[in-house]
Amino acid sequence: MRWVEMLVSGLFAFELTGSAFAVSLVLMSRALPMLTAGALSGAVAESLDRKKLLMAGQATTAAGAIIIAMLAATGGLALWHLFLNGMLGGLVWTNELATRRRMVAEAAGPHRIVQAVAFDTMTGSTTRMVGPLVGGVFYQTVGVAAAYGIAALLYVCALLLVAGVEHRQERRILMPRRLVSDVMQAVRIALAHPSLRLVLGVTVAMNVFGFSYTAVLPAFGAIAFEANPAEIGLLAAAEPFGALLAGLALALRRGAPPGRMAIAIGSAGFLVVLALAALAPGLWQAAALLMLGGIGTAAFASLQTGLVMMEAPIEARSRILGLTTTCIGMGPVGVLVVGALADGFGPRAAIAGMAVAGLAALAAVLSVTRR
Repeated sequence: MRWVEMLVSGLFAFELTGSAFAVSLVLMSRALPMLTAGALSGAVAESLDRKKLLMAGQATTAAGAIIIAMLAATGGLALWHLFLNGMLGGLVWTNELATRRRMVAEAAGPHRIVQAVAFDTMTGSTTRMVGPLVGGVFYQTVGVAAAYGIAALLYVCALLLVAGVEHRQERRILMPRRLVSDVMQAVRIALAHPSLRLVLGVTVAMNVFGFSYTAVLPAFGAIAFEANPAEIGLLAAAEPFGALLAGLALALRRGAPPGRMAIAIGSAGFLVVLALAALAPGLWQAAALLMLGGIGTAAFASLQTGLVMMEAPIEARSRILGLTTTCIGMGPVGVLVVGALADGFGPRAAIAGMAVAGLAALAAVLSVTRR
């Protein structure tokens, strides 16, 4: 439902304003809490009950979706409503990255961390694939109010599912005055470890220069291919479909886990394919290339968490996952840039230019990591 919301809100913003930059502003709101609260969320997740944190998040997103559905049904929905709801969803997402993935890895055990995280990534890729497809169909058929109403219903279902999970954890005493020092300690640990430095650097490069293309995808499909909402949903589902297949291969893989260079190679491959997809002559060619790029994003997403869970000290894992969330939160910078470039030079040039800049950033990260 997160991905349904993102596509529906992006389509609504583009229809209302005709501006790719306006779309990027609405979608950017979901990443802002990651930047501002990501590191602290990791420290909090080491002290509070992670299951209860997940339940609170599902309840919050359900309430936000209900409010948006009511505003849309009464004709009072405005862009700022979607922006605020996006920030609320982003806050919940920030908490989820530091809690759910650690719970998955802990349940799997130390010898199956990469496979477990790959399975989690695979389910995430499935929802990223189905969500835009469903969102495009919803927007074209039942409208914004019904789409958010369905989202609220499924958030409640997720809340009930989480309530049935058995989870135990060792918790630290929450001391608010020590949160900042705990985060700084995690920063020192991460910067001292080459693999953790690599994870943080690649995460920044991918979220600023790579994944920001989704912010202008509605405008890209409409302008470059004259696509309708359902076809834009298909275009948005292409990369997650490729990631789903690659994630399944990683989840079923046996033997030693991939090395740390796999995250860099997968990320570089995705950025190359993204640049080619931006220049594709037709919608189907662009979708096929994005699907191929999903192989790289699956490797990135699995090892982004897997390397932290394997190589970070146990007592600091949630905090370093929180730092990773902060790096993901750098995405709004890329969203604003790609939105402005799309308005000035067109979505094709904006996406291709950001992908090339991402490759340069990735090269710089690898250079620093080797030292």
